[in-house]
Amino acid sequence: MNKIITYLNRISLVIAILVLTNSCSKDPDSPGYEWVDDMYRSQAIEAYVDYGLVGDKVNDTLKRTISARIPVKGTIPYSKNKTLSTTNMPFNYGPSEEERIRAGKEVFLPTHYYNDLDKQESNIAEGKRLYGLFCAHCHGDKGNGDGKVITVGGYPAAPPAYNTIKDRTPGSVFHTITHGKNAMGPHGSQLNKDERWKVSMYVRTMQFDGDLNLEELSSNIIAENN
Repeated sequence: MNKIITYLNRISLVIAILVLTNSCSKDPDSPGYEWVDDMYRSQAIEAYVDYGLVGDKVNDTLKRTISARIPVKGTIPYSKNKTLSTTNMPFNYGPSEEERIRAGKEVFLPTHYYNDLDKQESNIAEGKRLYGLFCAHCHGDKGNGDGKVITVGGYPAAPPAYNTIKDRTPGSVFHTITHGKNAMGPHGSQLNKDERWKVSMYVRTMQFDGDLNLEELSSNIIAENN
C-alpha cells in the first residue's frame, strides 16, 4: 500500500513539474499559459458597442445593438456655468449660402466674450492660437489668403483677404467655420462652439486692422435684446 502511495506521489510530482514547465515561455513579454483568463485581464469594452457576452457565452444578436445611446439631436453638454450652456445652444442654420447670410444678420457674438477687457484680450489670443492651427495654412498668418496651401501647394482657390470682406459679421464667420463655404470644408467637428466664437473674434480683428470694432458690436447688443 505504501508503495502505491509513493508511486502516486511521484506521478503527481512529475505532472506538477510538467505543468509548471509548460506554463513558461522564452518570450519575456508572454505571461505563459493562463489557467483563469478573466482573473488576468478584463474584457475590452468600447462605448456604443455591445459584444453580446453574457456568462462567457457570445450572443450574436446582441452584437448588432449599441450598448450606450447616442444623445438626442440638440442635446448640449451639462454645465453649471449658465453662460457656457447658453453658448452651447443648438445652431439652427443650414449649410446654404442663404442660411449664412441669415445667420450674419440674426446671430451675434455673445456679449460675454468682449464686455470685459481682460476676457476680450484672452479670447482674441486664444482665437489667434486656434486660427494658427486650423486656418492659417489656407488663409495666411495675416488673413491675406496667402497660406502655404496656396503659395506652395498651388491650390487654385485662394480665399479672399479678410480686410476686403468687412461685411462678414461674427455670425456669418461662425456659420462659415461651422458649415464651410466654397472650397473650405466644415470645421464644426474640429472646433466646438466656444472655440468657433473665439476664432471669429480673431478674424474680426483682421477684418478691421486689429480692431474689434466695438461700435458695431454694441449696436448688435441692442438688436439682440429686442
